[in-house]
Amino acid sequence: MSVEAKLAELGVTLPDAPAPAANYVPYVVSGNMVYVSGQISADENGLITGTLGDDMDVEAGAAAAKRCAMGLLAQVKAACGGDLDRLTRIVKLGAFVNSTAEFTQQPQVVNGASDFLVAVLGDAGRHARSAVSSPSLPLGVAVEIDGVFEIK
Repeated sequence: MSVEAKLAELGVTLPDAPAPAANYVPYVVSGNMVYVSGQISADENGLITGTLGDDMDVEAGAAAAKRCAMGLLAQVKAACGGDLDRLTRIVKLGAFVNSTAEFTQQPQVVNGASDFLVAVLGDAGRHARSAVSSPSLPLGVAVEIDGVFEIK
């Protein structure tokens, strides 16, 4: 099954690949690798803001992380000239969770992205990752995730 067909089966429509907000590019293709800049949590209503352990719970944080993963796939699609079937595997995610000093469930938050990517890509969606706490993220967003992807 194609990646696009799997997304449709899951009822997911990827957003347009967001333009960079500063002096950087959204992705770099080097050989068969795509390095995607950090994608911040946003949906059709705008930015998903909040601080885990304060005004946001793990479930809402996981939903925000899923939206970051959707942004990552949108960038990979752009890097592949619109053909997501060129994606062969996700190599690594680097995740930052806007959270209080006492909050320790960053991995559960980032599972929102990881679970989504495995649902879409199966074993090719399994990846190495980090899930790090941050006292603040750009524009007050709840989650930011960057990634490394292998393409053909």
